[in-house]
Amino acid sequence: MTARFLQLPEPASGLYCNRAWGFQFQYAAFVFLNSSFLFHLQACGMSDFKLDVVLGQDFPEPGFRPEKGRTISGAEKINAAVYKIFSVNFAGRRASSDGFFRGNGADSESLGLPNGGDGKREHGSGKKYGPLISGTAYCISSCGMIMLNKIALSTYNFNAGISLMFYQNLVSCLVVAVLSLSGVVSVEKLNWKLVRVWIPVNVIFVGMLVSGMYSLKYINIAMVTILKNVTNIITAIGELYIFRKHQNQKVWTAMFLMIISAISGGITDLSFDSMGYTWQIMNCILTACYSLTLRKVMDTAKQLTRSGSLNEISMVLLNNLLSLPFGIILILLFDEWEYIITTDVIKLPMFWVVATASGLLGLAISFTSLWFLHQTGPTTYSLVGSLNKIPLSFAGLVLFKVPLSLPNLFSILFGLFAGIFFARAKMS
Repeated sequence: MTARFLQLPEPASGLYCNRAWGFQFQYAAFVFLNSSFLFHLQACGMSDFKLDVVLGQDFPEPGFRPEKGRTISGAEKINAAVYKIFSVNFAGRRASSDGFFRGNGADSESLGLPNGGDGKREHGSGKKYGPLISGTAYCISSCGMIMLNKIALSTYNFNAGISLMFYQNLVSCLVVAVLSLSGVVSVEKLNWKLVRVWIPVNVIFVGMLVSGMYSLKYINIAMVTILKNVTNIITAIGELYIFRKHQNQKVWTAMFLMIISAISGGITDLSFDSMGYTWQIMNCILTACYSLTLRKVMDTAKQLTRSGSLNEISMVLLNNLLSLPFGIILILLFDEWEYIITTDVIKLPMFWVVATASGLLGLAISFTSLWFLHQTGPTTYSLVGSLNKIPLSFAGLVLFKVPLSLPNLFSILFGLFAGIFFARAKMS
């Protein structure tokens, strides 16, 4: 990420011409693995934000070649320089991706990943149906995670969001540990120096999850989807002052539309809950802080690992493992343990099925997101994430029988449009 803010030398044009597709996949994988928003933001209903804050560049199409005699633009020069920087680590990331899927007998070729330096993908049914299957799996796990969390918190009226977070994170840690021991995934070995650097990020992460749980309990899914667009605005402002990153006019226009939709949605919300909206505002601030803090800490964290990198699965394990002691402290501090002991909800087998399934789906988002990104690209991935909010919002309105007025419906539709417009603007 820091490469965007450096003055980089122009590489030889042949490097850029011959390996443009290799660069596209490498940079997409770099953006994805270092964003680390996958299942965590899904848990709070923030699926569209995973890559919106980091995908601001267009990528060359496969087989791209500059025309003879044409001067390469400044953006292309920057892309070539970024490729030169990260190409050193490409082989290691490729091997890591192959190891990620080898538990199912799959490798990068069978999944349609770039194969060697020629930038060719596999032909046949894998290429034809791979994006459709991976995209469907990503959307199902994304929507299912949020819906099950809403069922656990609202339908079962479970009033211990911190405890639910603790249980889901514990499930994720156990699953990742089992997959690591069985050799299905590769996990970086943790050390005290890495943990000490990561603690500030994890504190914000826990606050983000807790606030997301409580906002989802008191607010309907459609309004949570619209209100969380405010996160993009706070992040853009933070990027401007911290990283000196400027957005184009289309992005600021999209964010202005998001503000209008959030305000109009809150005013016309028939099930308005001040407590829920307070939690959601806190969640937006904490999510933006998590994004900005993660960027500053990531480079230091990588230097403290043996391999010099920190993949997505390692970050999932690190975040969830460190959140467990913080979760215990918060459970004791807010006296949730008394509620857990006395409530009858935990005696219902179906509640445990819902809570466990939501945790497993949250972890599945990490796998399906990586798979979908490998099959398509950052542009398609980001756009599908935005479009995925539409069926999710309407499913939430119908299944939970949310009281709805025509102005509120218009505000929700307007907010969904603003989210899609924002994703498109980030690609331009």
